[in-house]
Amino acid sequence: MHDPQYEEFRDRLARLDRMHRQGYGFEAPGTLGRSFYRRRAHDGVPVWRVIGMIALCMLMVKALILMQIGPDAYGAHLDRAAGDGIVQKVTVFVMQIDPITDWLAGEMRRVLGLFG
Repeated sequence: MHDPQYEEFRDRLARLDRMHRQGYGFEAPGTLGRSFYRRRAHDGVPVWRVIGMIALCMLMVKALILMQIGPDAYGAHLDRAAGDGIVQKVTVFVMQIDPITDWLAGEMRRVLGLFG
């Protein structure tokens, strides 16, 4: 005897078995299933923080170089690095002694002078 409900039931079981093999999860309403424990999407570090850290590192490198070799030798190095290309011009502009770099180099010299 052919029962259409039984055929529908068997088709549903086959579909559920196929979905289960593909990794689909089944959750009962009101329970904490797989979707509750999934990790949230992480946006990563904000761009402004990355740019700020790069700027801070550049200031520290400039201040360390200025502290190590002094302002006269630093200026001489910048004069030698100047060229006609856009990269050289941008590099010399970025590496110029600014008030923050000068102050930072002085503070480093003062603090490190205590230990030396």
